Amino acid sequence: MFAPMIIRILTILAVLLQPMITSAGERGNEIMSSTQKDNTAAAYVARQLALGKKSNRLINETSPYLLQHAFNPVNWFPWGDEAFEQALKEGKPVFLSIGYSTCHWCHVMERESFENPDVAAILNKYFISIKVDREERPDIDRIYMEAAQALTGSGGWPLSVFVTPDRLPFYAGTYFPPEAKYGMPGFADLLIAINKAWHDDRQKLLDQADKLVAAIKPERDPQNKEPLTESILLKGFQDFAGHYDTEDGGFGTDAKFPRPVGLNFLLRFHKRSGDKKALEMVLTTLKKMAAGGIHDHMGGGFHRYTVDDQWRVPHFEKMLYDQAQLAVSYLEAYQITGESLFKESVEDIFGYVLRDMTDPNGVFFSAEDADSPRPENPAEHGEGAFYVWTAKEVDQILGKDEADVFSFHYGVKKDGNVLKDPHQEFVGRNILYEAQSLAETAAHFGKPPEEIKQKLHEARRKIIKRRNVRPRPHLDDKVITAENGLMISAFAKGYQVTGEEKYLEVARTAAAFILKELYDPKQKTMFRRFRAGKSGINGMLDDYAFFIQALLDLYEASQDFYWLKTAADLTVTQIALFSDKEMGGFFESAGKDTGLPIRVKSDFEGAEPLGNSIAAINLLRLAQFADKEAWREIAKNTVTAAAARLLENPSAMPQMLVALDYSLSKPKQVIILGHLDAQDTKKMLQEVRKRFLPGSILMVVDPEKNQKQLAEFQPALEWYAMRDNKATAYVCENFICNKPVTEIKDLVKMLDK
Repeated sequence: MFAPMIIRILTILAVLLQPMITSAGERGNEIMSSTQKDNTAAAYVARQLALGKKSNRLINETSPYLLQHAFNPVNWFPWGDEAFEQALKEGKPVFLSIGYSTCHWCHVMERESFENPDVAAILNKYFISIKVDREERPDIDRIYMEAAQALTGSGGWPLSVFVTPDRLPFYAGTYFPPEAKYGMPGFADLLIAINKAWHDDRQKLLDQADKLVAAIKPERDPQNKEPLTESILLKGFQDFAGHYDTEDGGFGTDAKFPRPVGLNFLLRFHKRSGDKKALEMVLTTLKKMAAGGIHDHMGGGFHRYTVDDQWRVPHFEKMLYDQAQLAVSYLEAYQITGESLFKESVEDIFGYVLRDMTDPNGVFFSAEDADSPRPENPAEHGEGAFYVWTAKEVDQILGKDEADVFSFHYGVKKDGNVLKDPHQEFVGRNILYEAQSLAETAAHFGKPPEEIKQKLHEARRKIIKRRNVRPRPHLDDKVITAENGLMISAFAKGYQVTGEEKYLEVARTAAAFILKELYDPKQKTMFRRFRAGKSGINGMLDDYAFFIQALLDLYEASQDFYWLKTAADLTVTQIALFSDKEMGGFFESAGKDTGLPIRVKSDFEGAEPLGNSIAAINLLRLAQFADKEAWREIAKNTVTAAAARLLENPSAMPQMLVALDYSLSKPKQVIILGHLDAQDTKKMLQEVRKRFLPGSILMVVDPEKNQKQLAEFQPALEWYAMRDNKATAYVCENFICNKPVTEIKDLVKMLDK
């Protein structure tokens, strides 16, 4: 679309910067880890202050990432008008550095360059330098990441962007080494070259910045306006099938990334089409992940991704959004199959999140790092040091007999078991994975499976006890509304599928805290971040969309009208703040006070869904709850706004395919008339909840407690009634209901039809 313009920009920049133009992002896709000694940024700051270290402006910030840079000799500014006004006043370009607190290469660049007094002196003399936490400000990150990807063909973090005082990017890359290597220029040399170009050929840089921004602006008049039909869903399935690894699950043949949005789509495609391959792809992927090294078999939860194609060698970072989405994937797999493995995987994820990722207030932290001090040498940090073991350690902890069983099952080898180790970080060490199944382990040792299961349980207990003595990885303890929305949804769905009351209480507590601390009830607006007792940063689209989804899931789990009403109120605000009235759908940031050159609408879903995809699904759900045609139309327009991308490459936006699938389906409602606390009502709910019923909504209308409130949302509910004073189910499609039933067997027949 904008390739010719980018080529022209690159040509001019190549002349200006000459050898400095390289494939600057070639290592940026590696999302690694931080190297802080203690568990939180607060501990790091306290330690630096105790040492008498001099701080910069970032010391007054809340972000753990910014605080990690508060003692650099670089004169960092946080993002804001002050920095750009200073750049304009002094006639300097801006160096914009974007990352996050658990990003390994961000901290490598910090140690090599930002802590280097000579490099800092160059930055301070010739540039105004700004630090941004991408998790706090994804709107900033997306704009400048698109510029980097357009210029270099790749992206990642740290993101290093050179910007005019008017906030327009003119050059970008990712990690730069201190001296030229990896085919990249040395960072100090690059700074000097850009400063020279700024003074000698500034107008050319300004002109190319204008052209680059024009090139990355969202298309306002998409050429492809074909209608979206079921054929797009089929093409999306075929795209995934073409990249599916039939042996090890997942997609692709090199590094493996969990991509729950893709699993969401494939399960719904299976439900719509009956295609068994779509289901098999999901189930195999989930099983292989659960057995692999990407799964923390001792402490629970899943790491970010693996560098190999067998799910064996992870990047050990743990992200909240991965735990939340994978929990839902395993829940849905359990609904479809009833296999205990999937339920156990959900319990494993939830156990980890509740133990290690939950604030005392009941909300959820953002991430845990991949690096930590090595147990044998705490002065040295290592990737996965908290998680890996030597065979000698295992033998010492467990004793020979128990160690033999444990090592056989989890693949522990005397010389280490790491499949792929490009940086030689795991020499002689073992990453635990399920090398043999329980049945295979039992057969190998000639013991009953239950006996082996108990031995492994006891062995894990001992290994965990020893692991807990090790220094923990850095914890990013900020609370992000969007990520918490995903986790609340997971716990709410966990309660619905498993019946575990604790999960419902966890979801309620977290949602209540978000509404107390990150919601302005007068304006009905949201904040994005909470940390150290402070809320701040205006909510982005994904904060609204993911939290509205959480409220809808919490409503269906609890049948408390309060959550449904709050979801509707926030939807009104979301429409007002983010709507793209011209093209349909939503911008990712509100129109007011963003301080950004453009408003973006992303069209790729990787680790997380896009706010537009979830917003469309929320609106379709709410339209069924409230029978509100206007919201249904906004949802359909949101999907249509993504038509060009879906027609070109549907697998780029799997969650939008889910929204398309929903929009092409007839609305489905399951309405139960009954007393919320009555056993017959609960039995009907259990039958509904154990089934995978995408695109449907569930409402319990209690004549004594909520019928009047719900009838204000959907007037027809005023006339629904129980039969013979028994819980009565109405199964409806397109707002036309089947004959009401009071017997479970009759409800089951209708649900399974």
